[in-house]
Amino acid sequence: MKKLIKNGTIVTAADTYQADILIEGEKIVQIGSDLLANGAEVIDAEGAYVFPGGVDPHTHLDMPFNNTVTDDDWETGTIAAAFGGTTTILDFCLSTEDDTLKKAVQRWHEKAKGKAAIDYGFHLMLSNLDEQVVQELPEVLESEGISSIKIFMAYAKEFQADDRTLFRTFQIAKEVGALVMVHCENGTVIDELVNQALSEGHTEPIYHALTRPPEVEGEATHRAIELAKIADSQLYVVHVTCLEAVKQIAEARAKGYKVWGETCPQYLVLDQSYLEKPDFQGAKYIWSPPLREKWNQDVLWNALKSGVLQTVGSDHCSFNFNGKKQLGRHDFSKIPNGGPFIEDRFSILFSEGVKKGILTLNQFVDIVSTQAAKLFGIFPQKGTIAVGSDADIVIFDPNAKRSISANTHHMNVDYSAFEDMKIVGEPISVLCRGHFIIKDKQFVGTLGSGKYLKRRKFNQEITPTVSQAKI
Repeated sequence: MKKLIKNGTIVTAADTYQADILIEGEKIVQIGSDLLANGAEVIDAEGAYVFPGGVDPHTHLDMPFNNTVTDDDWETGTIAAAFGGTTTILDFCLSTEDDTLKKAVQRWHEKAKGKAAIDYGFHLMLSNLDEQVVQELPEVLESEGISSIKIFMAYAKEFQADDRTLFRTFQIAKEVGALVMVHCENGTVIDELVNQALSEGHTEPIYHALTRPPEVEGEATHRAIELAKIADSQLYVVHVTCLEAVKQIAEARAKGYKVWGETCPQYLVLDQSYLEKPDFQGAKYIWSPPLREKWNQDVLWNALKSGVLQTVGSDHCSFNFNGKKQLGRHDFSKIPNGGPFIEDRFSILFSEGVKKGILTLNQFVDIVSTQAAKLFGIFPQKGTIAVGSDADIVIFDPNAKRSISANTHHMNVDYSAFEDMKIVGEPISVLCRGHFIIKDKQFVGTLGSGKYLKRRKFNQEITPTVSQAKI
């Protein structure tokens, strides 16, 4: 059935204008003034912004970690994403030394099968590069349409790769057309700081932050950047939190290095003091890298505004407080790392960025949707409103006032990291490929309707825009 969206203000990364949108099947087929319905379902967007669906480049659904598993699976996670205005996610497929890469990817397909309510793709995580992996990697990336590889420089017990593995990954990525995503923290130093803190009897949640100081993020970011440069490859730094890391990315981009950076909503609006909440409440705010001192928020907002950082991912990795977070009740290092953010990413960036005059509407769309679509090989299918693009559309009330709360969110977790935060702006209806997922703030989608996205190889012609903004 055709759909016709009328009377709304269309906003893309490049333009803001009033027009109607005609959808036929899964695609946008016409954009113009006073389009005729001709039997189409008419959707009145009077007073609303019409945004392209959000592209969240960083999620962890149904993921084993810290001797447990995240509480949002592909059903609850993608429904919550849709309520929040996100129509595409890119989730991390974890490989292990015991599996072939093909089996690892197949395991992630099984997790999503019959559950995903929105479209999705995978990043492939590597922890080692033995001969089998080196031989298998190009074929798996090609056949599965995966164009991004994840490397951890932290979590020695679970994922951490050494510098040789990181460097070889950059070299291989250059050859096969993949973007290397790196978690930049010096895991070896962190482990030593954790051991020292525990030996001194420090078990409280705040020591999660104190044993992962910003310097270990800045040092690792610098190291990853220089290894990428030596390999003449491309680097995407995930979840940037602090001045020390932002400076490294800014300097590298000013030199023309192929480096991009992402931050997350939690680092834009929360700070290290939350880990000091009494009665173990600080455990709700444990993720890595940790929250930083509050002044870093201005650094991150300025980096987004100036283009030093390009995207905001959620890094959604949810664990219930009254359950899995309690595993570290007497040892902060055993508290599962991660928090619930997938539903709030879109609205927080709008409320705190656009409404407070930091970002323009077009910058908002670029950051929340378009840049990720371009970097990860799905633009212009995703990430914009244009004839021929998928009809992934968010009808958004820019003046709705509300408070974020676990009582009203749709994530399968018993707390909100943003509890009682007052924001302005709310998705009203959300379409994915022309089908309503959310209609008038109610879920009307179909589980399993989300499609797996085979993505194009990383575009080697994408070059960083040099910014001279002060950090």
